[in-house]
Amino acid sequence: MAQQRTVSVGLVQMSCSAAPDENMAKAILGIRSAAAQGANIVCLQELFRSRYFCVTEDYAPFDLAEPIPGPSTDSLLPIAKELNVVIIASLFEKRAEGLYHNTTAVIDADGTYLGKYRKMHIPDDPSFYEKFYFTPGDLGFKVWKTRFGALGVLICWDQWYPEAARLTALAGAEILFYPTAIGWAVGEEKKVCDDQYGAWQTIQRAHAIANGIPVVSVNRVGTEANLQFWGGSFVADSFGEILYKAPHDSEAVKVVALDMSRSNATRMHWPFLRDRRIDAYGDITRRFIDEPK
Repeated sequence: MAQQRTVSVGLVQMSCSAAPDENMAKAILGIRSAAAQGANIVCLQELFRSRYFCVTEDYAPFDLAEPIPGPSTDSLLPIAKELNVVIIASLFEKRAEGLYHNTTAVIDADGTYLGKYRKMHIPDDPSFYEKFYFTPGDLGFKVWKTRFGALGVLICWDQWYPEAARLTALAGAEILFYPTAIGWAVGEEKKVCDDQYGAWQTIQRAHAIANGIPVVSVNRVGTEANLQFWGGSFVADSFGEILYKAPHDSEAVKVVALDMSRSNATRMHWPFLRDRRIDAYGDITRRFIDEPK
């Protein structure tokens, strides 16, 4: 039997104002609260420094972008070191003039900046006009070896793609984190809202089950423009069991203890990695199999 190892993950689900400094201060208070509750790793929601500006196509939000590492990581590095926590921070990256990414920085518990993941899948839907702002990621699927384990980070729209979760797990991730900003249209009927949230949670639980590792999804909350962000941040263990679900309509800081030895037990009893037919998956790189090669 694998030796038990417990890692405590902190989720900071918050609403955002139009003032980046206020949002950063609120996020740091959330990190401190999670650390006080025993968190080893704290994950913030997608683009936590601002309101979700992708509801429209406008040039003004580009002023929010920053280099990574840069001012925001400079603010968070000493917090990570002081509190001895790993911080996962989703930011709007300015890579060069006219070149921007939706990016998450990973900071180790000693205050070391470990690197970044650039969102690979970029949506373009009503009220989610991200292709106007973000260039698709070009760093691949990343895993970082932190003081408290090997972490994989994906961002929001990435969560609908089993390929992203699989490749991150195959690279050695012990936990998958999904900083997120997703919501309902204001005034949407309840059944549609329930169905959308259910689908969102279900596919991420499936990633946990298929890969035998826990999933931590951290969403924002509150009304912004025509979107009601649905909160509902959650933690699922390596068999997809929901260990915690945040409310849909209020902020929350929660710490959940994960028994990391369960991943080994899950993978032994449900050996999906063993039984993968890696010789038969060549067509996965095709857009659609509608005609012979």
